[in-house]
Parts: sequence; structure tokens; C-alpha cells
Amino acid sequence: MSDAELLARVFLARVVEPGDEVAGRWVRELGVPEVAGRLRGGGRALPGVGGRRWAGLLARAAQADPRTDLAVAREAGARFVCPGDTEWPSQLDDLGDARPLGLWVRGRPGLRLWALRAVAVVGARACTEYGAHMAAVLAAGLAERGWVVVSGGAYGVDGAAHRGALGAGGATVAVLACGVDRPYPRGHTELINRIAEQGLVVGELPPGEHPTPSRFVLRNRVIAALTRGTVVVEAAHRSGSLVTARAAQRLGRFTMGVPGPATSGLSAGVHELLRGDAVLVTDADEVVELVGDMGELAPARRGPVLPRDLLEPAARQVLAALPGDRPASPEEVARGAQTSADEAVARLYELRALGYVERHGDGWKLTRQAMISVRAGRSRC
Repeated sequence: MSDAELLARVFLARVVEPGDEVAGRWVRELGVPEVAGRLRGGGRALPGVGGRRWAGLLARAAQADPRTDLAVAREAGARFVCPGDTEWPSQLDDLGDARPLGLWVRGRPGLRLWALRAVAVVGARACTEYGAHMAAVLAAGLAERGWVVVSGGAYGVDGAAHRGALGAGGATVAVLACGVDRPYPRGHTELINRIAEQGLVVGELPPGEHPTPSRFVLRNRVIAALTRGTVVVEAAHRSGSLVTARAAQRLGRFTMGVPGPATSGLSAGVHELLRGDAVLVTDADEVVELVGDMGELAPARRGPVLPRDLLEPAARQVLAALPGDRPASPEEVARGAQTSADEAVARLYELRALGYVERHGDGWKLTRQAMISVRAGRSRC
């Protein structure tokens, strides 16, 4: 890309709000240099806007200084990535006229390569301990499997997801609704700076810009488009994370939800998604099975392996034949295990060496350890 077009895109990123489809249509039909020139020149309004809005755009254009924006970004360790650059993630093109004019990127890794294997983990800001735990565990599991965790850098689920990925030594991307040189929320300054050092901090807005409610909503479309799927961990009916999920659905991305208690208002939005086209997931394996390449299947679900599961079948039969409330003679145990008395005695001595049974007069009795194991085994039946 030429320096002139780069400067024109940086100029437009300062003048036009993120996700402005009217301006996106101008860029598609007329080209970046023509649109930038018309705004700088202050002439007749471009199609699709009224006089008041055109005047507002011209006022912004008069204040825009793309060279200064690039210099401030460089000082903050950020670069401007445009459509057509080798680092541009082509999946953002799926946004059509709402595609970003460019992205400010802070961090060393290449955005395009990271986005090829990325999953969004989003959810409630005021999440419960359960939500924070699930977000962190999911993100850590995805990171351990070589996936990039993308979220919005906010309090609650977003922050837990970023910390989970970082804690596992993995990759994470924070997509901000403000300038990448101005971490928001302020309480996450340390976290966002750490993400910039170990991962990537990304945003559409030029340096110094602050977030607004509409910018948060529009930021979510970038999270959805940048990733192969979106997982929602806790969300009320009006949660912004549902905006991300629905954007993912419109873009043909996978949409997933982590279930919560039926009585929790913070899970009501997730449950609504799950009643539709979203897929229920409970761990990283299930997420990867959905969004990953063919063959990346989640393991078969099994209960925990108990110590008694490691016994030989004959020993397990003898153990199971012992009553839990009293001692039993070898003959009684043999009948219950459907074996001979000699075989039962041999197995009982084997089980005593392992701590499962003890002699009690002329009979044999389960130890406390064995009673716990047997009860656990029966509870799985």
C-alpha cells in the first residue's frame, strides 16, 4: 500500500465512526483517496447523509492529522494494519461495508496468523465466581491446545479469559473500544499492558480516543469476525456479549454457550442462545471439536477413575461381595463373588495388602477406605 493511501485510511479512521456502513459504501464505490479528498475539500455531501451529519464529518476532518496519529501510535508501540496488507485478517472482509478501515495493533505477533486459529470467550462484566472460573479454565484449556483466546479486555468474564490464557503461557488478543494507547477500563491497565507484551491489543479507534456505549457494541462485531467461533460464559438477556454471539451467527461463525443454573439471571441470555442455534460446551475439548480441524474430537466422557477400577476383575468381584455393615466369612464372600472359598481367601489377602479389607475374628470386613470407594462406584451406576 502506498504512503498516500495509508495516510488517507488513517485520516478516515479519525473522521468516521467504526462500523459506519454508509462510509464503507463510499470507500467501496469511490475508493479511499476520493472519499478522503471529498471530506478534506469540504464540498458537496457524499450520497446517503444529510446536511447536519455532513457538517459533523467536515468538522472532524478539519481536525484530523494522520501523521500525528501514526507518530503517537509508534510511540505507544502500535502500528496501523489495512485491508490488503499481509497482516490483515481476511475474515474481517466478511463484515462487508461495516469492515474496519484498518486496525491499530499493539504487540509483536502477526494478527493474520493468530486470527486463523482464534476463539472468542466473552460474557458478563458483573459475573459470578462460577462465570469467572469457567472463563479462565476454558481459556487456559484453549491456550494449552494452541488456540488464541480473543476477548474485549473488560471486567468479569473478559478479564478472566485473558488471565486464563496468559496463565497457561498461551496467546490472547484484547479488542478494545478505544485507542490502543489508552487502556480501558483503567483498572485493567496492568492486564492490558501485559497482553500487549505477550499477545496483541487491537482497536479501530485512533490513539487517544475514549470508549462510548455505541463503540462497545460496534467493537463486538470485530471480535465475532476475527474468530472462528464465540463462546458466551454468563450473559443476562440484555448483555453486550449476546451482540457478539449474534454477530457471529450472522457471519456464519460457530456460536457456543456455557450453561449455568436455571435460576441465575446471569445465565438467562446464554440459555436463550442454547435454545436456538448455539451449541452447549463445558470445556475446551468440546470447543475445539466444534471449531477445529477435522479429527480434533473431544475425548469420550467418563467419570473419574477410582482406585478400585485398577483392581483385577476377580479382586473387584470379591470386594463387591463384602457387605458394608458387618464382617463376612470367606464362604459367604465366595458365594457372593461366585467363586471358590480358596480363591476368595487368596483375593481377600491381596485386598488386605492394598488396604481394602481387614480381618475381623474369623471373618473379613471392609476398611473405611474401601467403603468410600465402593460407595463412589455404586453412585456412578
